[in-house]
Amino acid sequence: MVSFPEKDKYNMDDLAALLRILRSPEGCPWDRVQTHLSNRRNFLEEAYEAAEAFDRDDPALMCEELGDMLMQVLFNIHIEEDAGRFTTDDVTDHVVRKLIYRHPHVFGAARADNADEVLASWEQLKRAEKGQTSTADALDAVARSLPALWRADKLQSKAEKAGFRFHDSDGSLRKLEEEVRELREAVERDTNVEEELGDVLFAAVNAGRYRGIDPESALNAACEKFIRRFRAVEDAVSAQGRTMEALAPEELSALWNQAKQGEQNT
Repeated sequence: MVSFPEKDKYNMDDLAALLRILRSPEGCPWDRVQTHLSNRRNFLEEAYEAAEAFDRDDPALMCEELGDMLMQVLFNIHIEEDAGRFTTDDVTDHVVRKLIYRHPHVFGAARADNADEVLASWEQLKRAEKGQTSTADALDAVARSLPALWRADKLQSKAEKAGFRFHDSDGSLRKLEEEVRELREAVERDTNVEEELGDVLFAAVNAGRYRGIDPESALNAACEKFIRRFRAVEDAVSAQGRTMEALAPEELSALWNQAKQGEQNT
């Protein structure tokens, strides 16, 4: 049994010490065998749970979820400390130096009068720092682990800032319609359907950007709407003493339209 001091309030040092105990020979067998890859999903899930706390503007939930995120960050740092590749101080040293370098308008003689100027300067400094000599280099550096809609939005934004802009708002919608036609043709031929579907999604992201719409937020809103309407259809079917499997497609479609109309009338 490992003893750990009881306190009225624990601090960051306590968390770091606790995690080191859990990964020690006297600690937890599960914690000891984790790697970055085995822990990758946990890390991402905690990040999304923290984001949901932000969406809810729930301070108690934020406190809990940010604590989980902090634990995940320290946990992965300790994996590297155990491997002898870098330490917590190496990580903090790196991020402090980066923040100073990328804020010359605060810590140097540069000037930035608004948030847009700060972002433009940040991007230039980031590219110089990472040795990116072209926009293609910057595009290639966008994390492939991002949700695909966000990655598409970021790629398009970076390309547009470099002058790569094919469409205005109307043109982007025409492009989306063109890609939908190509998807339909691919389905009819039963060839390269996945590729054409990807093109449709990429074009849809571009169309949304011209309206300042976050594609992830838009799709999440569509998911919530689907849940609401599905629940209304399910309740209607249940009230009839039937199951969805027993309904003809036309009946399901009618119930769906009824749920949709009900939302529009409220």
